[in-house]
Amino acid sequence: MKKCSLLMVFVILCVSCNKDDDSITVAECIQPTNLTEANLTHNSVTLQWSNPNENSSFKIEYGPSGFETGTGTISTSNSPSVTLSNLQANTTYDYYLEAVCSEDNISLRTALKSFTTLPPLVVAQFKPTLSELNLYSGPLQNLEPSMYTFEYDLNTRLYTDYAHKQRLIALPQGETMTYDGDGLPIFPDNTVLAKTFYYHNNETDESLGKQIIETRVLIKTNGEWLTGNYIWNENQTDASLDENGLELPISWIDLNGTTQNINYKVPAGTDCVMCHKTYEDITPIGPKLRSMNFDVAGNNQLQTMISQGLLTGAPSTSEIAQLIDWTDTNYSTEDRVKAYFDVNCAHCHSPGTYHNVNFFEAMDLRYETPFDDTGIYDYRYSIMTRLPSSIPEYSMPYIGVSFPHQEALDLIIPYLESME
Repeated sequence: MKKCSLLMVFVILCVSCNKDDDSITVAECIQPTNLTEANLTHNSVTLQWSNPNENSSFKIEYGPSGFETGTGTISTSNSPSVTLSNLQANTTYDYYLEAVCSEDNISLRTALKSFTTLPPLVVAQFKPTLSELNLYSGPLQNLEPSMYTFEYDLNTRLYTDYAHKQRLIALPQGETMTYDGDGLPIFPDNTVLAKTFYYHNNETDESLGKQIIETRVLIKTNGEWLTGNYIWNENQTDASLDENGLELPISWIDLNGTTQNINYKVPAGTDCVMCHKTYEDITPIGPKLRSMNFDVAGNNQLQTMISQGLLTGAPSTSEIAQLIDWTDTNYSTEDRVKAYFDVNCAHCHSPGTYHNVNFFEAMDLRYETPFDDTGIYDYRYSIMTRLPSSIPEYSMPYIGVSFPHQEALDLIIPYLESME
């Protein structure tokens, strides 16, 4: 009987042990893999990853680079991606993920990853300082254009006392200029045009730095162009919005090694209408398609705009007129003079412009105007006396020039004298 009792106890213990061995084993929650970033903007990013678990949600923690784990911003997702928004522009963020398979089953953290948001968008408003417009990346004095701007050049350039100029177009995100002939394109609202004037300290060695004087800005708002001017500070760290204008003594060494000295005149806000008003509308002057239809760094500038989606509706660049380079001796003297007048004089001497409206002169110095209709012959004596002059309110151009353009005079004066 004792033997039977012992056998029963042994059987019960064995059955009990078997039941313990049959308890449920929970699968390990594995950390996500293949973390990548997509759709990066100035204030958002989409994070994506691979999910090695059959069913799980995800916890994402992120913050500015170097943030302490557990103090960052938490985001959750039920799918292997998440879009983070309201981020700071031009900022590096760190982040890591955990897979959540259940409340008590969470994966190990992934290794820390990083991304950097894009620079801030250009601001289409007149702010107190130029830096607030976000036209540039990095230190302002480097004049490094923001990725949202297009730096362009003109085949024949406006002369302003030998100053160099940097020209920028900033279009609102997702919008384009529209082709409207070989003159100005149609710009969308919130377009910003900027032109910065500066001198190299020594033209024979640009590494010796530059003097940045002013940045003139046009902003299109509700279908109308508004003008503003920013004057750079002495330290070249920023520029302030100014309506009064001023006169600055400027000195530089030219390509011949000669020191040049001028009193550079920054125009007042009220002066802008003299050049930028046609009939009743303020308009840009420089960025006409015919003036930009030439090669820059081996590529046609207009074709670059078209390829980048900045200009739509345009035909082949070969079908768009081209304003010639006035310094190119392959063209006739007449064409070269007319090209120079188009850029430097036509904004005041063409239909509806300041001089023709206020002083009733009949000159039309646009390049496309037939010579007999330009008034060049009839006003040749006035041109020959006023263009070389430095007398305020008599010299031409009326504003923006205090130091006659000798190279242009060497072409224009003999040409006009030959008409005798």
